[in-house]
Parts: sequence; structure tokens; C-alpha cells
Amino acid sequence: MKLSTLAAGLVLALGLGSCATGQLREAETPEELIQYGQEAMDRNRYKLALAYYDLILERFPGNDSVLCAAEYEIAFIHYKQKKYDLARTEFQALLGRYDTPDEELLPSQFKILTNIVLEQIDSRTRKKSGR
Repeated sequence: MKLSTLAAGLVLALGLGSCATGQLREAETPEELIQYGQEAMDRNRYKLALAYYDLILERFPGNDSVLCAAEYEIAFIHYKQKKYDLARTEFQALLGRYDTPDEELLPSQFKILTNIVLEQIDSRTRKKSGR
């Protein structure tokens, strides 16, 4: 097999792989990344949504407000995927952010929503275990 044929096959395989998982759009702000993540979630493209939220964690480590949003969305995706143990752990870690003197500086909606979803997880896991 010629090297050029092998290279063309590799390029094709990589191209098809990126189509399967989705292409990340360019974004400059955390708000754009959150919007793109939401759009991916709305289409049940969880891998793509997780990639956007992971970019937020990577690019904006000092922005506690957007970190809370990204961490909540990541945990919520795992909840939707019925990965309840993972989601519970992630939600509890998010609540840990609120257990600081700077809690008042964080967006309160994620703490409220996290507590609601944790109750739903507990209810679903109790039903599943027959308790």
C-alpha cells in the first residue's frame, strides 16, 4: 500500500470520527461555550455537550460562576444518562463549592437545582433497590 493511500485513509477515518462525535465550534467566551453545550444537550449529543463544558473548566478556571454552571451541566448529563452514582458524586462536589465563606458570590440557582436533582436521584435509587 502506498504511503499516500494510507495517509488518505487516515485522514478519511479521522474525518469520519470527528463527524460521529461532533465538531466543536469556535467560542471566545464562556457564555458561548455554555450556549453550544446547551444546544448539543437539546439534541441529546451528550459527548459533544460534555466537550464544551470541559472546555469551560479548562479555559476559565478562575471564573467560579461559569465553573458552577459547567459542573452542574456535566453532572446533569450524567444524571440524564442514568449514571446516578457518578452524578451524585459530581453534584456533591458542586455543593462543596457553596460550603465556603464566598458562597454569596456564587450563582444560587445551581445550589437549588443540585439539591432538587439529588433528591430525584435518591428517590430513583431507592425505588430501584426496593427501599
